[in-house]
Amino acid sequence: MIDQLDSLGEASLKQIQSAGSVDAIEQIRVSVLGKKGSLSQVLRGLAQVSAEERPKIGSVANQWKARLETAIEEQKATLEAGQLEARIKNEKIDVTAPGLLPHQGRLHPLTATTRKIVKALERLGFDTALGPEAETEILNFDAINISADHPARDMHDTFFVNPGVVLRTHTSPVQMRTMQSQPWPVRVLCAGAVYRCDHDATHSPMFHQIEGLWVDQKVSMSDLKGVLSYLLKELFGPDAEIRMRPSYFPFVEPGVEVDVRAKGLFKGDGWIEILGAGLVHPELFKFAGYDIKKAQGFAFGIGVERVAMLLHKISDIRHFYQSDSRFLSQF
Repeated sequence: MIDQLDSLGEASLKQIQSAGSVDAIEQIRVSVLGKKGSLSQVLRGLAQVSAEERPKIGSVANQWKARLETAIEEQKATLEAGQLEARIKNEKIDVTAPGLLPHQGRLHPLTATTRKIVKALERLGFDTALGPEAETEILNFDAINISADHPARDMHDTFFVNPGVVLRTHTSPVQMRTMQSQPWPVRVLCAGAVYRCDHDATHSPMFHQIEGLWVDQKVSMSDLKGVLSYLLKELFGPDAEIRMRPSYFPFVEPGVEVDVRAKGLFKGDGWIEILGAGLVHPELFKFAGYDIKKAQGFAFGIGVERVAMLLHKISDIRHFYQSDSRFLSQF
């Protein structure tokens, strides 16, 4: 039986030393030293051994048991250390590697363009005013000298909410609300969404507009041209040029359409219409309660989408409203 114990012990030692994982070590421990293990089965044969030989055989068995337990613990510790070293090597953090930035939202191109226009004009002393998007016909049309038979009042051009109430077709009512609420001098920007019954590649039923109003004494067309020249250079670069062509708008007299030309902005002769403007019509001052003999001013209106399309070479206004992340992620 001693020879049997020695043979079992030597074979078990070789298995332990060749084990390649902690799980393999545990399987060897159970198969040799467990209750149903091979060493336990050998020791069950002690009942058939004489009383004189039992102590000697028991001593050898206990020696092998202690030796195998020590070998198992040593090999297990070696394997665990190797696993830890490999884990540290594979999972270590390289503090010199560039970090991964979380997803960051971006400003919508229309928001960014609005801010660019407003920021430029704020340097000239303009404040920003807001007003309701559902507006009375009186403030949307009558207050700015648009007659009752003007085609802009028809349903094919204007969204009517209720009788006498429309979705504003421009931000001009905000100018009138400002003039009615405070004495001049006034320098104000009116920015926001406006609505018209129009929908194609260059028109949207909802779009955004910024109107500027400057009321003071001795305000002239040269002041208007200076402000617009400054604004368009801020938007399209220092080489931007402007030209003013006579035009008619009910709320200004005289009225002009303003073209801009800048490097790479537009093909052909280089000129493209960008906004409408003019000196404030006396009827508007009268409606606001200003002294028409003293108050003078100019007004202009510029479309945010039009500027954004020119700045970013966008051919279809509908891209702004389709919530396509592929389009928006470019800005």
